[in-house]
Amino acid sequence: MKIGVVSDTHDNLDSVRKAISIFEDEEVRKVVHCGDVISPFTAELFDREFDFHTVRGNNDGEWNLKEKVKEFGDFYNNVAELELGGRDIAAYHGTEEQIVEALVSMDYDYVLRGHTHKRKKERHGETLEINPGGIELPGQDEGFSVAIIDLKKGDVDYRVFG
Repeated sequence: MKIGVVSDTHDNLDSVRKAISIFEDEEVRKVVHCGDVISPFTAELFDREFDFHTVRGNNDGEWNLKEKVKEFGDFYNNVAELELGGRDIAAYHGTEEQIVEALVSMDYDYVLRGHTHKRKKERHGETLEINPGGIELPGQDEGFSVAIIDLKKGDVDYRVFG
């Protein structure tokens, strides 16, 4: 089973469409968005064949975002605890590093996070912390990317574009 991980899309519709295209090409069926979707019109692009989960990011203040996501997926206000493909997964936007540190010290197989807009793959004991990156911020030199986790193989692959 493959999971697509995306974060910090900030209403960049071209990047969202490219991410979705990559997920569809890779036959990803479960997508976790680690927050900062921003608007309902961006969220609804994920209304596909995906089992879609998203957590609230620090910029997700749009009042109708939660309701829009609930039409086709699951919206979590802070931390999502998921069991996907027999793996225990926590998803959190990443606004507070102390919360990230607490999550990676627990018994999750994966902790998925965003907020920094920087790709990250770091092992903490048995837990793998994954940040797929986000839209490129001023001063950054890494393009937008998504992560694909192959739960069967334990592989994490980043797709960089933009």
